[in-house]
Amino acid sequence: MSVKDLELTRKEIDQVDQQLVALLEKRMQLVNDVAAYKKATGKPILDTSREEIVLNKVASRVQNEAFEETLVNTFADIMKNSRNYQAKQLADD
Repeated sequence: MSVKDLELTRKEIDQVDQQLVALLEKRMQLVNDVAAYKKATGKPILDTSREEIVLNKVASRVQNEAFEETLVNTFADIMKNSRNYQAKQLADD
């Protein structure tokens, strides 16, 4: 890969990152709704059965098998950070 190819590839990554940030912000807005529901109903933040379902869906949607483990781990991290955010939201109220 030449330097120019690397620069072009990095520009494409930047564009994808911009889309990911917008989608993750939208996801976090929905996490706010989940936190409010859990607070109102007294449900615990961690729902292992739901997380297992989400991770299984992620794995089934990955088209390139070489990326499956990494993408499942990425979503596991997203959910971990979402739980941490929910905990902060519930503690602040």
